[in-house]
Amino acid sequence: MVEYILETKNLKKYYRKQLAVNDVSLKIPKGSIYGFVGPNGAGKTTTLKMLTGILHPSSGEIIAFGEKWNRKHLEKIGALIESPALYENLTAEENLLIHTKLMGLSKDSIKEVLETVDLKNTGKKLASQFSLGMKQRLGIAIALLGNPELLILDEPTNGLDPIGIQELRDLIRSFPEKGVTVILSSHILSEVSQLVDHIGIISNGELKYQGEISYDEDLEGLFMKVIKGEIKK
Repeated sequence: MVEYILETKNLKKYYRKQLAVNDVSLKIPKGSIYGFVGPNGAGKTTTLKMLTGILHPSSGEIIAFGEKWNRKHLEKIGALIESPALYENLTAEENLLIHTKLMGLSKDSIKEVLETVDLKNTGKKLASQFSLGMKQRLGIAIALLGNPELLILDEPTNGLDPIGIQELRDLIRSFPEKGVTVILSSHILSEVSQLVDHIGIISNGELKYQGEISYDEDLEGLFMKVIKGEIKK
């Protein structure tokens, strides 16, 4: 039997009278890399913000770790949504130290997460001098500070060069073996297809398809058939 680390049931979000997310019911298997894909403006980021408590659902339910969602579950969830919140005038280690204090965490994990994201040798280099890929990895390091069981990444490869994308891809692939489930949101199908084992396709705020996917599957072909209504969930 599949164990789900997180589920949503008929999740809706209105912005005033505009319906941005409509009856989205996600099922995220524990230990998976779940690709949450759709065109820009499809409702991906709005959905992820509801999962992390940044936005309140207009209706529906979120089940996290087998319980109805509440703020205590944020201790088990790490997230990088939109741009990482960095102090540009500080080093990687100093950034992490501030976040441990803000989050009430021990600083003992700083060395470990810097090693995980391959930033342990940046020394006194300031975040303002980091490449975009390094900034993204530092953002992920911040998300990992609380030793989360679920990591939510929203468009993490946006703007990265090919080397930065490859480094981030390798990093994301490593998480399930460390006991971390990943939700990866993106509109770049070629990137998602190389990483995920489960997929959810959202369009116009509605979850059109959800299921397991193999690495050699034609994700672009599946995506187009789902968007055109040839395949339904």
